[in-house]
Amino acid sequence: MGNGVLGAGRLGCSNRSEEDGCFLLNQEEEQEEEEIKDKTWPKWKIWLNVEASREATQWLPWRPDKSKGQSEEDCEDPDRQVLFDDIGSSMIRVDRADLQLQLILSFLQFLGLPGPSEMFNASSSSILLDDLTLLEVGPDPERPLTSQDLPVAGIQKVGHMTCLSDRSQSKLCKAGEEFLQHLLLQVLPLVSVDDQAAITLCWLQYEKLKVLRCLSSGNKRQLKAQGKRSKRLAKRLLKDPNNRGSLAHWREYAHLEWLLGNMEEARKVFDTALGMGVSRGVLDPVLCNLCLLYAQLEVEQALNCEPVPSSSKAVYILTKLAESAVYAPFTGQVNPVAILKARKAYEQALVSVLPEPDSRTEVHKVSSLVRCYGLFQYLTMGMDAAQTVYNHAILNLTPRLLNSEKNDGTLKRSSLFSECEAIAVQHTALMSHHARTSVFPLSLLRTALTDALSILPSSAPLWHLYLQTENCYHNAGRARRFFHSMTKKTHSVMPYLFAITAEQRLKQMIDSVQRCHLPGEALSTLPVNGLSNRIRYLFESATATEAGAHCPLLWRMYLNFMVCDGNSERASGIFYKALQEVPWVKGLYMDAVQLFPDRVQEFLDLMTEKELRLRVPMEEVDILLE
Repeated sequence: MGNGVLGAGRLGCSNRSEEDGCFLLNQEEEQEEEEIKDKTWPKWKIWLNVEASREATQWLPWRPDKSKGQSEEDCEDPDRQVLFDDIGSSMIRVDRADLQLQLILSFLQFLGLPGPSEMFNASSSSILLDDLTLLEVGPDPERPLTSQDLPVAGIQKVGHMTCLSDRSQSKLCKAGEEFLQHLLLQVLPLVSVDDQAAITLCWLQYEKLKVLRCLSSGNKRQLKAQGKRSKRLAKRLLKDPNNRGSLAHWREYAHLEWLLGNMEEARKVFDTALGMGVSRGVLDPVLCNLCLLYAQLEVEQALNCEPVPSSSKAVYILTKLAESAVYAPFTGQVNPVAILKARKAYEQALVSVLPEPDSRTEVHKVSSLVRCYGLFQYLTMGMDAAQTVYNHAILNLTPRLLNSEKNDGTLKRSSLFSECEAIAVQHTALMSHHARTSVFPLSLLRTALTDALSILPSSAPLWHLYLQTENCYHNAGRARRFFHSMTKKTHSVMPYLFAITAEQRLKQMIDSVQRCHLPGEALSTLPVNGLSNRIRYLFESATATEAGAHCPLLWRMYLNFMVCDGNSERASGIFYKALQEVPWVKGLYMDAVQLFPDRVQEFLDLMTEKELRLRVPMEEVDILLE
């Protein structure tokens, strides 16, 4: 396996036809631009541009091109040569199949693919490589239910070593996409059938995330091209005999069609998958996830027309799931007796998988059943009935989660955390959706969120929903007290990050109002509450903790804030303080070059001293300018 992975960068280049399975990027993309885009730019800006450009094009090791008669002596940059003698002593052999899969999925996650939630804590991984989208991307108002179930993207930092303020890079570079596809094509034949299914499922989810990025950008041409490529890949993977009966793969393909606007085609795919696997019953988590997504999509679609009736298609889907009988496409009616029988089946299934809280029985994949039952109760009986289901499940799982934290069972704790988080996120998202479409007290939603965050303080989706809810109250003091209490209860840096985000958004709003040409009496009513001092206090408190001190995202946000707040002298001290904690983060130095352009040579010398990869010395920039 090791030889196949190491060779992934050079294989698959001779034959790039679709018949050979190389799903490459559109060949009509523009050619690489010149390294120096504009010679009138200041030298520091030229260095940043060239350094970022080379990061994107030279992140793979250099290999001689035999067709051009090159040899190892022709390499102009010896640091780009990776010889086996240099790495051989550090290589190990992984014999266990489960560890091999975890190693492969971890590496794919580093390249941007989503990973299983029970195997990875995606939020903490993103923080370690300063992913600012963790704080910026919240719930999608157009998809209030399904946006919570989207897989979390991986790291995606290969070839993207840019400044924190740069938002232009949102996906892998062209060479990174090719490398990723070559890697997948080489790894799949080397692993077992079950491991192939896990890897290809992550691949399909990655294609879905790329379609979502195109949707958010609004570029219809790019969306059409990406959708065509992603659908072609999904169909090829489903044609594989090993994936043909996988409901998880059918689920991703159907969702992909739905996102592209092909709703009728997506419904056909969903119905086909349910026809194959509905007999598995409510205790099958994969089938539950399929039915849950289908039902949620139908609920969101019905919002554009009329309130969801009890005989809606979503109720029909969830009823058929509980029946475990032959599935037939929806015809417009749901038998009331069938609804009663389905409710009884859900109750019995929940009792069988949720024993008493003090029981030692293992809990596995409870969240899929609970979420299906909760949505079913909401559609047929209302919000109060759904809350009963969610609260019972959380009450049962919370003691198990706390016990696993005490016993430090890492994998078990991660799995239980994922189960509790999935239930709590859907519960609060459903309440938020209900509050927007019906008469519902926001205080109940806020109480549910604070209770959930007290148990799951490191859950980014819950914090996003909390900030969204608090914006409806316009009560900053209450939110500050809650953030303060949470930072005292947990070692996670997540409450600090979202507390800082909330204060910065408030400061931006007030600054924007003050910059508007409003009457003078309106300006005098704005509270002067020392937001800058409060934000600095939060940064200082966060970086004083063990988790915050080693969080590059926190330091880079702190540095940018101080400079933007007009305190450059103090920001310089913060930069050197950050170097003592995270000296390996190259992005921190690039931020410093952008924020303190008159000291660029000082920062380049620091990079050389810390033995960081410096691709473009300033002397080379002078030569390029000449």
